[in-house]
Amino acid sequence: MPGSTAINDFSKLLRSGEGGGLISAWIGIPDPLFVNHLSQEAFDAVVLDMQHGVWDMVAAANGIGQGRLAGKPVVARIPVGDFSTASRLLDAGASGIIAPMINSVADADALVKATKYPPLGERSWGPTLAMNHTGLAATTYLATANMETVAIAMIETRAALEAADDILGVEGIDGIFIGPSDLSIALSNGARLAPDTAEMDVVLKQLLDRCRVHGKFACIFGSNGERAGQLLKMGFDLVIAGADTQQLRAGAANAIATARKGQAG
Repeated sequence: MPGSTAINDFSKLLRSGEGGGLISAWIGIPDPLFVNHLSQEAFDAVVLDMQHGVWDMVAAANGIGQGRLAGKPVVARIPVGDFSTASRLLDAGASGIIAPMINSVADADALVKATKYPPLGERSWGPTLAMNHTGLAATTYLATANMETVAIAMIETRAALEAADDILGVEGIDGIFIGPSDLSIALSNGARLAPDTAEMDVVLKQLLDRCRVHGKFACIFGSNGERAGQLLKMGFDLVIAGADTQQLRAGAANAIATARKGQAG
């Protein structure tokens, strides 16, 4: 049920599509208390943005804990190529990893190696906080982690778009996350930032179709709530309804405008 995703159901809902389309918060402000506040809302999950946000490992581990306390799965987007951080975040209890700039099978393989235990990958053992959060014994965690934690490859460049079928075919890649802003820049050769156009929708639907062929889930960043609704209707399994800074400023602007309107009245 959207808005009440149990942590242990997160992977299942993404893989099966039975969640009816999940909506996740997106947090770049590196304060675990932001996670606490937004986790109280009807988001199905929380994403910590460590690529363009300014989270460090300690703050991210605490942010994961805040989300877990609120009953929400927390996913982290790592910096470009920082696969060692991916495994540490899973150890801290993250439910999944979003990796930017996955442009080839080699990039996808590197993500799998860092996030999956053998035989799929080479993730090193040490999930102390993850076992604390989940309440699982070590043997159970080892047996279920490859399925319960998700590895998500970002598709946001021309190279990634051309290699999408091959990336989706890598065993251990559970789904993709489309970055429509970067993709629009790439497809226009740097001429424009236009993530929410009919032309872009054609590309998004093609990628969504490829995910269905491969049996993988599809996630995407939505510019705002209205766009997120369009993307859910299109069939995406998880959408972002705007970033934390955008929502914070929009809320402040609305409160100020309402106060000024009352003053004038």
